[in-house]
Amino acid sequence: MIAHECGHHGFSKYKWFNDTLGLVLHSALLIPYFSWKYSHRRHHSNTGSLEHDELFVPKLKSKVPWFSKYLNNPPGRVLRLATTLIIGLPLYYIFNVSGRDYQRFASHFDPNSPIYSDQERLQIYISDVGVFATIYLLYKLALAQGFAWLMCVYGMPYLVHNALVVTIVYLHHTHPDLPHYDSSEWDWLRGALSTVDRDYGFFLNTLFHNITDARVVHHLISTIPHYHAVEATKAIKPILGDYYQSDDTPLHKAL
Repeated sequence: MIAHECGHHGFSKYKWFNDTLGLVLHSALLIPYFSWKYSHRRHHSNTGSLEHDELFVPKLKSKVPWFSKYLNNPPGRVLRLATTLIIGLPLYYIFNVSGRDYQRFASHFDPNSPIYSDQERLQIYISDVGVFATIYLLYKLALAQGFAWLMCVYGMPYLVHNALVVTIVYLHHTHPDLPHYDSSEWDWLRGALSTVDRDYGFFLNTLFHNITDARVVHHLISTIPHYHAVEATKAIKPILGDYYQSDDTPLHKAL
């Protein structure tokens, strides 16, 4: 969550500090920092757009894979959910799975990916160096301590992290009351308000630095630091009125 704040320059008033800390923290989690930063910025600029949003873009009925109907049952949903939570995050960064349709191969690790502009490509290389440096460090740790030790100390927490990140982002943008818009109806404010705050109780809300129950305000003003997000949410609720969306369904039921 702190790394996420750095990408929005909401953690420190110094851009160089945000980018340095963000690069270190994201690389440690095997996430390419600048690659994520730029695609995530475009997500915030195009939230709720069927054509231009960057993640969890729902498929049109005409483009749903043929096998989906065979998975639309309890065992199939469990299988799809488990796959999404366990390997969904790396699949998104490597292959742009569930991301925007670019009509050609798009990857967060590819500096020539259509996700990025020419001015951003050098920083994509820097992101790749950060991730591969972490992989090399993990390799050296495995040689020194053993693969089983590495899986216990890094591998399992890494999988838990992936599952939590996917859960949080997925549930903030997926709800029966949240529309997605095509280009004939989408605008930025409609998209930003197509987000739902979810209350997971005091412990989880605190653990996640309130990114769970103060997400709507984050999409409206993404530079507000996480430690002021709850205060800001209380301030905007009377202004938004019925346009403010929230849900206190328990996490497992919501999933």
